[in-house]
Amino acid sequence: MKVAIISDIHDNLVNLEKCLAWSKANAVAAVICCGDIVNSETLDYLAKNFKGTIYLVRGNLEIYQEIEVQQYSNINYLGLANIFTLDNKKIGVCHQPDLIKEIIRQGQCDYIFYGHTHQPWLKQENSVKIINPGTLGGVFYKASFAVLDTETGELELKLLELI
Repeated sequence: MKVAIISDIHDNLVNLEKCLAWSKANAVAAVICCGDIVNSETLDYLAKNFKGTIYLVRGNLEIYQEIEVQQYSNINYLGLANIFTLDNKKIGVCHQPDLIKEIIRQGQCDYIFYGHTHQPWLKQENSVKIINPGTLGGVFYKASFAVLDTETGELELKLLELI
């Protein structure tokens, strides 16, 4: 299963649209969003334009209301941080990097995805891969997202300008 990991959209609908078009063309089945969508319109655009399942954590700059998320049947809202299983992989997700240690303490994950820093990052800690997909919004760094193939374990960083 292919999974797109996005973060820090910051209401950049042009970049979100390009990422979702790439995801559709490449049979991405799920999206993990590590927060900072920001407003209700961007949340609505994501939910209505991606037909698969979306796993979403809250970022530090969100202005949409949590109750708004409930109207979208394809969004699994995970609060500030959470652990879930996707295609037999245990995945932790959060926005703030300081929550990573708590996720590690809670249980053995295969992957932990986070956002906030806007800087793409990959670190292996024991058997856990800790990944920041960068900023889809293109703030401070080039716009990027990550793609995980859960069957092969392949993890790629995609620069939006190169897709």
